[in-house]
Amino acid sequence: MAKLYFRYAAMNAGKSTALLQVAFNYEEQQQRVVLYTAELDDRFGVGQIASRLGLQREARTFSPQLDFGTALADEQQLACVLIDEAQFLTPGQVRQLHRFAHTRNIPVICYGIRSDFQGEPFPGAIYLLALADDLEEMKTICLCGRKATMNTRIDAQGQRVREGEQVEVGGNSRYRSVCARCFYLG
Repeated sequence: MAKLYFRYAAMNAGKSTALLQVAFNYEEQQQRVVLYTAELDDRFGVGQIASRLGLQREARTFSPQLDFGTALADEQQLACVLIDEAQFLTPGQVRQLHRFAHTRNIPVICYGIRSDFQGEPFPGAIYLLALADDLEEMKTICLCGRKATMNTRIDAQGQRVREGEQVEVGGNSRYRSVCARCFYLG
């Protein structure tokens, strides 16, 4: 039976790289996959999944208005659905993907972060943590050497930003992955 998977980590843990590797592995076996990424993430161009290692691939995009039940209804010979930036899914979309995995017997693998730069959870991540049949924490490290589990936002001068909108697309130039100790003390 297929499952809904949530593979989560702080930033810079290799989530997009892992997603692209999974897509490659399926396709190498002549199996069809569909990739999605958040429409609002335009760091590498809209509809692009890119890793810091230089791998990049075109993907479909999702916005809060996308109904995955409708978008995936007519897909044939599909082996897997891969979702990057899954924290930006709505609670309803997570439920749609959970239903899709279980009623169509097609795995859905979501990659994302759990919380924002203030330590507040993303609604999509909350629902993924609640509904995913399989949770996997991917690892990365803080500058201090401990396991990074949080994210901080920085300004152009490298100073920590503690207030602002939950979502500000920026990647490595705007965010750092840190351990909980550095999140609170750093």
